[in-house]
Amino acid sequence: MIDLTLAELARLVGGRLHRATGDERITGTVEFDSRAVGPGGLFVALPGERVDGHAYAATAAAQGAAGVLAAREVDAPAVVVDPTPGTHAGYVLEADHDGSGAAVLTALQRLARHVVDTLVATTGLAVVGITGSSGKTSTKDLVAALLERDGPTVAPPGSFNNELGHPWTALRAMTTTRHLVLELSARGPGHIAALCRVAPPRVGAVLNVGSAHLGEFGSREAIADAKGEVVEALPPAADGGVAVLGADDPVVAAMADRTTARVVHAGRSAAAHVRAVDETLGDDGRARFRLVTAAGEADVALRLRGAHQVDNALVAAAIALETTGLSVAQVADALGAAEPRSRWRMEVGERPDGLTVLNDAYNANPESMRAALTTLAAMKGRHTAVLGAMAELGPDAESAHAELGRLAASTGLDRLVVVGEAARRTHEAARDAGLASHLVPDAASAVEAVHAGPGDVVLVKASRSAGLETVAEALLAGEATR
Repeated sequence: MIDLTLAELARLVGGRLHRATGDERITGTVEFDSRAVGPGGLFVALPGERVDGHAYAATAAAQGAAGVLAAREVDAPAVVVDPTPGTHAGYVLEADHDGSGAAVLTALQRLARHVVDTLVATTGLAVVGITGSSGKTSTKDLVAALLERDGPTVAPPGSFNNELGHPWTALRAMTTTRHLVLELSARGPGHIAALCRVAPPRVGAVLNVGSAHLGEFGSREAIADAKGEVVEALPPAADGGVAVLGADDPVVAAMADRTTARVVHAGRSAAAHVRAVDETLGDDGRARFRLVTAAGEADVALRLRGAHQVDNALVAAAIALETTGLSVAQVADALGAAEPRSRWRMEVGERPDGLTVLNDAYNANPESMRAALTTLAAMKGRHTAVLGAMAELGPDAESAHAELGRLAASTGLDRLVVVGEAARRTHEAARDAGLASHLVPDAASAVEAVHAGPGDVVLVKASRSAGLETVAEALLAGEATR
């Protein structure tokens, strides 16, 4: 965040001063959680399902906040923006009934745009936007790990990738920040385009187009249209715009026609500008490959688990080579040193007795399920998968869950535990294919059904709504024995 007075903030967002002289200076971070506000910070008062941030304005001020961004008068120095009745703030703020959340969120986004524009113009801040149906967060983490080798880098924690987390992350950038890495999500047409207006990227990447959110978009073509909004937002090649596209997904590769930016293809395809050859997957689930680029080649040994991480690493390498002065060897070294940063994404834990748990319970779709099961199959030991429902698949949900059951049976699993009625077709299809499958009603029952022990590897995966991270935690705590 760059330093601003409350008077300057009011002019930027079209608000008015309340209980403030205007000289109060914002020198700290911008927060929508009052517990995180520190001296000189700005507290953003947003309505929520259970609490209204306006009720915590005085608390934030007592903790040293320079002011509050609010939609009504509060007991603290503030910039007040008028609510817009009938305007909804988006899928983050479902409790926004009077338009106050929309007003505050719009003001926050305007502030973020001002800060990003200022830093791009004065310090040369490079903004990178990453999207795709799966792998966004892991790729974002890899990109951040690489770009940090070049200079101070800001990236969102976990999956802060929507209309609230996006400006919040952008406002972490300061005059010393060299790179701003942003993850872009969408639950409908126009969402990614709107995020790009908040923080216009110079480099944009699309990883893949799959089945995630198929129930909301209606078709894979509609998903592709939405994901491609990031490349449409890029500046032309003459102004430094670069589109990095997953070369192995024909739908993504075809997005080259939707941008005037310079296009770099990354993938396993022989035609890719940044590609992988001589790829292997060890019995620890880690991939090795040779990174091939026009600037040279280097061997990469990933610490991250899964063959699918190669796809993510290639996109990350392409972005780093386009935005930094790092050599191919330096990029390869940084890829090999990168550790998982975001929780519950192929997070590996090991119990003292040798039981290994792959906690990939943050989210799931058919493509990421296949990647996780492939990784499990490659690892040494007796294999058990605890799988829950894949959400937001629309009318394809039944067939997708059945296909998952058949896939699980084909990978040589020793035991499958399926959690919840929503995933019943996975259980039935796996059982029909000859796999020992057990359908249980909830996470607690799943722990009891695992029967894993020393030397076993257990994969835990489902959409976030299933809450199966508790299964992984219980297994690592020693609550299951063979």
